[in-house]
Amino acid sequence: MDEIEHSNFHFSGISPDLILDALMEVGVYPESGLLELNSYENRVYQFQDENRQRYVVKFYRPERWNRSQIQEEHDFTLELRDEGLSVAAPLEFAGQTVLEFGGFIFAIFPSIGGRQYETDNLFQLESVGHLLGRIHQIGQRKNFAFRPTIGVDEYLAQPRQVMASSPLIAERYKAQFMASLDALIAQVKLQWPDSHSSIRLQGDCHPGNILWRDESWMVDFDDARNGPAIQDIWMLLNGSRQEQVIQLDTLLETYNEFCDFDVKQLKLIEPLRAMRMVHYLGWVIRRWQDPAFPRAFSWLQADDFWQKQSLEFNQQIERLQDAPLQLTPQF
Repeated sequence: MDEIEHSNFHFSGISPDLILDALMEVGVYPESGLLELNSYENRVYQFQDENRQRYVVKFYRPERWNRSQIQEEHDFTLELRDEGLSVAAPLEFAGQTVLEFGGFIFAIFPSIGGRQYETDNLFQLESVGHLLGRIHQIGQRKNFAFRPTIGVDEYLAQPRQVMASSPLIAERYKAQFMASLDALIAQVKLQWPDSHSSIRLQGDCHPGNILWRDESWMVDFDDARNGPAIQDIWMLLNGSRQEQVIQLDTLLETYNEFCDFDVKQLKLIEPLRAMRMVHYLGWVIRRWQDPAFPRAFSWLQADDFWQKQSLEFNQQIERLQDAPLQLTPQF
């Protein structure tokens, strides 16, 4: 089934009993309680079974991905795992990784323990470069057939439509906000290429999706899609411009052992940052009826939030007009 009832989009139909019934239907019998993990897009729980094995079960938000798209996510992570990469891949039950129960698609993963990735640790960054180089080496073998390719429609045009009709934006700030948003979108469109090299990506490669277990592990391929390689790199850079250059040099030194990075993609960092800013706001607004979102994103209702957001958009326009990040000469 590729289409799931819209009434479940906000997980109104999910319950502990449904989760337990879904697990038992595939032969997994939880002995512990269900520990809800930090995930807003999906519902994710950790538990221990009767054999004291720890698992994670993920219930996908209905209407976001269809079954074919979820299967592609699973197939990619299984391909990476089979090549010896440290990634969280789903488990098979009766030959299937994409499972269904009660109107929800779900999957079960082994629970992978680890420490938080340290963003200022260059040794760990070298390990991440090694892992990303291998992921992209395999990711460039073919593109996803059903998952989308990063572009201005999904990341700019669709969120703009959501925000234009949202009552969350106070009327006294809306004209100013939409003007700043439109200016930012126009600037990104000037810099976004009509075509670029696209490969299969992790898609949301930020420090929170990396675990450290004497080597780096990549988790949560929920946002996997086609796009430029830099999408899986730029969110790992932080600090001053010089610090970002050092981090980029460090990451690419091991990355390039497996996959040649196209330095021309460095000019896409700021357009991608702008696209993420816009897409993120649209993502939150569209899910506002999910009770988890008003609790987690209460700042969205602050009286001056949208005014401040207009200023952030204007600052991002200035960053888009700056010279792109450059590597040190040996690269």
